[in-house]
Amino acid sequence: MTTITIPKNKRDELIHKFQGYFEQELDMELGQFDGEFLLDFIIKQTGPVFYNQGLADAQTIIERKTQDIADEIYEIEMIEN
Repeated sequence: MTTITIPKNKRDELIHKFQGYFEQELDMELGQFDGEFLLDFIIKQTGPVFYNQGLADAQTIIERKTQDIADEIYEIEMIEN
């Protein structure tokens, strides 16, 4: 299984967004340490769902493109006498 990793600058950005959300919507302060734990929890619980959906979406695109190529090859086939 692939481990989902997020670069530090993106982690910091997400934690900052969590902190803003907690302050504005929940009237609670979320510290940096708690924000990091929350982010790790969210990644662990939901990350595989989004990751797998991304793989499924990529697979669909590849299948569609492969079919397009097969169709184009069929179109240029020469008729045999």
